[in-house]
Amino acid sequence: MSTDSAFEKLIVENVIKELARKGMLDGGGAAQQPLAQPTAARPSAVSDDQAISLPPDDVLVPDPVSLEEIRAMRRATPARIGIWRAGARPKTVSWLRFLADHAAAQDAVFTDVSGEFIQRLNLVPIQSAARDRDEFLTRPGQGRKLSEAAAQTVREKGQQNAQVQILVVDGLSSSAIEANVPDLLPALVQGLNAQGIKVASSTFFIKYGRVWVQDPVAMLLNSEVVISLIGERPGLVTADSLSAYIIYRPDANTVEADRTVISNIHKGGIPPAEAGAHLATLLKQILAAKVSGVRFTQSTK
Repeated sequence: MSTDSAFEKLIVENVIKELARKGMLDGGGAAQQPLAQPTAARPSAVSDDQAISLPPDDVLVPDPVSLEEIRAMRRATPARIGIWRAGARPKTVSWLRFLADHAAAQDAVFTDVSGEFIQRLNLVPIQSAARDRDEFLTRPGQGRKLSEAAAQTVREKGQQNAQVQILVVDGLSSSAIEANVPDLLPALVQGLNAQGIKVASSTFFIKYGRVWVQDPVAMLLNSEVVISLIGERPGLVTADSLSAYIIYRPDANTVEADRTVISNIHKGGIPPAEAGAHLATLLKQILAAKVSGVRFTQSTK
């Protein structure tokens, strides 16, 4: 089989597999209407364990003036450099990698953090005011508020007057939570304890949460500082990037500029364990300055 024929077969297999995973194929392979919940379990025409192998990722530009310079650029950035084209279209292997990265980004948004993960990390699960994922994605304001049930759980299981309240928020990437929090959270707690900072006894996991959901939690518990570990909007470079948002004593007048943020936490950016140690030091500084966000940055100049 020629290389082009093999690539064409890979494309067909990849498309069928993706359609089947989303429940858009019936038993005979005919396309159906898209389903409301793309992540729901559906009978698959292609087994998920059928891996598709691609050629090694290398420079595809034919006869480049300087192959080593292109490779040096590729080592310095995750951007798609040296992928070349076939006529007006991308090369097949480049297109397949794009589809794979796009699928990973979709999975990060539409897949829930597992209950086993939440239990293993001893997190207290609550939910924002968003009733389901559709509402979370289409009405961002609902993800910034707590449901009545969540507020009651915070009152019952939260610790009043702690110096630091930690939240884990799914945000727009469940993948980021499961990939980074197991290393980041222990490093953060250990760093805070080593500095004599009182950390709330309960760490809440907030489903369908946005950044601002940290504000009502802080106000309910009278926390001095709240830090949210939240999944970032996934892209085509990585679907596993996490951010940490820190706010000092938020109230009804808090704005985005009042928050301090450390982003790009993942294995290809800031390693999660290293981020945990850095955030512990940063929280100590914010507690000492009694401000966060732009005012904190100005106070350190």
